[in-house]
Amino acid sequence: MSINVITLVGRVGSDPDIKYFESGSVKCRLTLAVKRRSRNSDEPDWFTLELWDKTAEVAGNYVRKGSLIGIKGALKFDTWSDRNSGVTRSTPIVRVDQLELLGSKRDGEGGVDLPPENF
Repeated sequence: MSINVITLVGRVGSDPDIKYFESGSVKCRLTLAVKRRSRNSDEPDWFTLELWDKTAEVAGNYVRKGSLIGIKGALKFDTWSDRNSGVTRSTPIVRVDQLELLGSKRDGEGGVDLPPENF
């Protein structure tokens, strides 16, 4: 058995980057800052999110920098060959299956950290 599920709640780091393809597909990329439950660190962990089709359109229409969102998805790795050195590089990406709009920075801390079972 194998499981690849990631659930995150955090604030969006920048406005969504939306791309439309001739095939009709829509892709959205954005970053998410998630505070780690630790007394020693105020620095968030940053995640790159990738959303597709209807979920991407919802993000493009309703998500902005500072929005509080919850996501559920799977971790994948984008790989490419470095143009200068030819070395294979990779970066982790969260492929989002579910998106929950929890609030925006203007709402203060109005959004609530929901447990994963509410996604």
